[in-house]
Amino acid sequence: MAHSYLVFDFGGNEDAAQQARLRIEGWKQGFRLDKKLQVKFDRKETEASPVGVSAAATKTAKAGAKGKAKPDAKSKSASESASKENSGTNDQAQIRLIVRLDFSDHEKLTHQRWIERIPTEEPFNTANPKIIRAGEPEFKSTSDLFDLLD
Repeated sequence: MAHSYLVFDFGGNEDAAQQARLRIEGWKQGFRLDKKLQVKFDRKETEASPVGVSAAATKTAKAGAKGKAKPDAKSKSASESASKENSGTNDQAQIRLIVRLDFSDHEKLTHQRWIERIPTEEPFNTANPKIIRAGEPEFKSTSDLFDLLD
């Protein structure tokens, strides 16, 4: 039997993606599904827009451009909080989790049960689950993408 792919789009939610990975790793270990259930991440970085820069960051940039000899603690903490704020939003990354189910022909029932179970579990159900089976138009491109990812 050809394998199937489950694609979950977590957007920028890194925590949910890591929870999903840990859940799958637990299943692999608990049910002995080492080669039958494989996971890879597809991360796409998008460019940060200048609109996303906060006012505190622009103030510090202007103060630094004026040539202050010694930046004060307020501007330093403002720039740190601005950088944390920008990195914490995760608007700059698109995270997709691709799960490959690879069961043999005599395990059709187990294959079907995992296809039904995984998208209904907690970290996966909010991530726009998509099931891609052999013979569907996206199957070839998803298979190639899965093979290219580390």
